[in-house]
Amino acid sequence: MRPRPKRLPALLLGTALTAAGLGVGTIASAATGQPGDGAPAAHAGHAGHTMAVSTVSSGDDPDGDGYIPAVPQVTGVTPSTATPPPRYFHEFQANCSVTHTAADDPIVYPGQPGRSHDHTFMGNTSTNAYSTTASLAGGTTTCKAPADASGYWMPSLYNGDRKILPVGPQTIYYKAGVTDYTSVRPFPKGLRFVVGDPMQSADEFRRHRGFVEGWECGDSYFNVDFPASCPSRPDVQLNIRFQAPSCWDGKYLDTPDHKSHMAYPVVKPGTNDNMCPADHPVALPMIEFKMAFPVNGDLSQVRLASGRGYSFHYDFFNAWEDRTLKALVDHCIVGGLQCDARGYDQTHPEAGAVLNADYRLP
Repeated sequence: MRPRPKRLPALLLGTALTAAGLGVGTIASAATGQPGDGAPAAHAGHAGHTMAVSTVSSGDDPDGDGYIPAVPQVTGVTPSTATPPPRYFHEFQANCSVTHTAADDPIVYPGQPGRSHDHTFMGNTSTNAYSTTASLAGGTTTCKAPADASGYWMPSLYNGDRKILPVGPQTIYYKAGVTDYTSVRPFPKGLRFVVGDPMQSADEFRRHRGFVEGWECGDSYFNVDFPASCPSRPDVQLNIRFQAPSCWDGKYLDTPDHKSHMAYPVVKPGTNDNMCPADHPVALPMIEFKMAFPVNGDLSQVRLASGRGYSFHYDFFNAWEDRTLKALVDHCIVGGLQCDARGYDQTHPEAGAVLNADYRLP
């Protein structure tokens, strides 16, 4: 029998009731676009995407209750309070390009094509509403490392009715979110979560634990919403950086709100050290999206498919090949290096690279 709570936490129940009361979850257009598609967003406001409780079965969640247990679960772990030798960097990059756009979300709306607002997908080329752990595993990817078949997606960005897609490989950092970087372990296969919330207010976005520099362009930083304008120069793009929670409960690959199985690190009392909370004791890599959109000049018509700039959020569905992910985590994060997508730190050439010239594990 599946181990799970017998009742929904109050926060989840409140989210569901709020969503129902507001009438959110409007079905968006089912049209699927490709890079460069100029189709307009389905809605200009917060529509077609909620964090409401899952009620639809899928390949990974046959009973549709929203809980996907890890097999095996990780037990007997306590948050590390150790302080290893300080290293300024402990990270590597996943450089992944845009694959397609679609009004799909296999985490929030599994098996329901066209139900969400429009998303811009990176990484696995097959990601769609029906994606499962099995369907993504070993799939074709636009990430430099062929072993990274993960799905990464975010709300599409528009300038008026023209869709603006990031060009070339985007930077997705995998880094330590806790002081004891030696305690970080790889993501379990099939782990998925949503970072941020399309329904969040401007103040909630500003105060979000994942907020790094907000929207920026040129010399304008820390914008909660899109700035009215940016320098109109070829070298200027609209950028955002946003960090994901990195502490896992060790029990579930997903939960009904797509967040509760993950948590941000907390400060160790009496120190400036970060550690995982007791109820989410497993330290995983902290993902950070660093996205660049080729738009500048007048930004008055720029919007997200989910609404205003502060509705930004993103999804992650892990489908890395296990050996390669572990090798990169051990060498770069646990090893305290600043690695590129090959697992190479140019300031420490003596450490070597994890992947060969083809970005594959030798």
